[in-house]
Amino acid sequence: MFIYPNEYFNKVEEITIEFLKKNKIKALILDVDNTLINYEKRLSEKVAKWARELKGQGIKLYILSNTNQEEKVKRVANALEIPYEYFAKKPLKSGFLKVQKSLNEKPENIGVVGDQIFTDVLGGNRCGMTTILVDPIDDKKDYWYTAWKRPIENKIKIRYKNKRTKEKK
Repeated sequence: MFIYPNEYFNKVEEITIEFLKKNKIKALILDVDNTLINYEKRLSEKVAKWARELKGQGIKLYILSNTNQEEKVKRVANALEIPYEYFAKKPLKSGFLKVQKSLNEKPENIGVVGDQIFTDVLGGNRCGMTTILVDPIDDKKDYWYTAWKRPIENKIKIRYKNKRTKEKK
């Protein structure tokens, strides 16, 4: 199903090099808002350390964000020393394919990490990439254009988790 992620983690820092190698993922496309930074636009040292460690292990990182606020995305990308695209219009394929071309990797070797099903997961799945859903950093605050989707996404997450639990038995 296009709305289910391939994997689910509570936060980006839980995505390990072992997981990536096991799944033959050589590059990650990362969302920004509520995935790498919180509502107050703060990048935690834990996330920065996680990104440095993955890069040190040869994993390519690239930010793909729907925001039209380039300065916000640029600030995070510069802090992590990785390239970025903003105003991506996810879940449309164009942004994902542009980043794929820049990364010079096959879709099956790219992971898409984000906190939203209807943008990150749906777009990544449509492009044949491995989708990794994470919980939003700040689940108490959301932008208006995201807040209305959260109850629907939460129901999908529950169904996904139940399905995974049954598969593991």
